[in-house]
Amino acid sequence: MSLSVEEKLAIHELLSRAAYAYDERDTAMLENCFSVSAGFSMRIAKGDLVGPFEGRDAIMGLMTGSMAEQTDVRRHVVSNIFFDDSGEQLLAISNLTLMATENGDINLLSAGVYKDTVVNENGDWRIVNRHLELDKAY
Repeated sequence: MSLSVEEKLAIHELLSRAAYAYDERDTAMLENCFSVSAGFSMRIAKGDLVGPFEGRDAIMGLMTGSMAEQTDVRRHVVSNIFFDDSGEQLLAISNLTLMATENGDINLLSAGVYKDTVVNENGDWRIVNRHLELDKAY
């Protein structure tokens, strides 16, 4: 599978949109970034696997639950995006830098790596599986 420049840019935008939507608590935008049948899992500091959360509704439950507990302003910075299209599914790999602002102070909470399986659903790119490896707990 060879990706065009336009497809790569659209996937970059998808990953950026998901980060922005979470940070701005735009749940409709965030939900639209995931396929209905999407899955999500994560591992924190090489600990036990968290998840998988199966289906967009379960993922959104996790996300909105996390948002409800946060008193700070989060910024998920997605960078160093590249693609692995050597398998049956298209994998977008990127770095995460997670920062938070609270009481006027900006703190680095964690960093990690996203591995997102993405698909084109009727002209719209969506995440069908997301795995996050965080370097440390936050």
